[in-house]
Amino acid sequence: MGSNVKISVEHLGKKFESRDKTVTALDDINLNIEKGQFFVIVGPSGCGKSTLLRILAGLDEPTSGRFKITEPENGRPSNSMIFQGDSIFPWMTVWENAAYGLTMRNAPKTEIKNTVGHYLDKTGLTQFAGAYPHQLSGGMRQRVSIARAFANDPDVMFMDEPFSALDEQNKTLLHSELLRIWDETRKTVVFITHSVDEAVTLGDKIMIMTARPGKVKTLIDVPFERPRDVLELRHRPEYGEIVYDIWGHLKQEVQDSNANEIRKVAAATSAKG
Repeated sequence: MGSNVKISVEHLGKKFESRDKTVTALDDINLNIEKGQFFVIVGPSGCGKSTLLRILAGLDEPTSGRFKITEPENGRPSNSMIFQGDSIFPWMTVWENAAYGLTMRNAPKTEIKNTVGHYLDKTGLTQFAGAYPHQLSGGMRQRVSIARAFANDPDVMFMDEPFSALDEQNKTLLHSELLRIWDETRKTVVFITHSVDEAVTLGDKIMIMTARPGKVKTLIDVPFERPRDVLELRHRPEYGEIVYDIWGHLKQEVQDSNANEIRKVAAATSAKG
């Protein structure tokens, strides 16, 4: 790998086997993600985005090919992952959830206090430190997930559609908060989304995937400077041009994915008949 490449993927494929069929989820994925890059993956439903993320995070194994992630510095955790739904512990307070990774690593109490306090402040959660998840809104619970992930100080951050269940207002606020925290740390982030607007707002580079089997269709560089003001950015003519360009690449893949689903349903209906 080059000196600035954090994640390298070569000819990676993934197949799922069952008694009566084999489904190819990913086919010949090749890409490099640079250190400190905010890398976003978009594609139609069922194209293998989450499968690829799970493989990179060490939660699944590829069927073919390989990938390499450079070792973290100074004994830091290799990665943290933020999922779509609530992934915080319901029996722990906001503070205890945010401190979980550091606590499990037996970090000094002073470090835990300072680090957790810092990220609760950054995510607007300081006054909710003693609250439990059931007392929080969905947006607040995702803030806890973000605070916990950054407090753990991982080398790489994996994020699987973390804001997909939120309303547009909360999503926009969390975009701003995530960018502000990321600007401070410049961690390598791999972020999955269905939203083209979200991809352009957050990303340095966007990978568009094909309909299943998932392949790399194209890579697009996002030229906007950092730090970014979310609302100001979305008013720029160049922003609309990039969104339009991405939709041009994505439209056919979404149509192909929908057609595949229709054929699958039709086949299942015919078999029952």
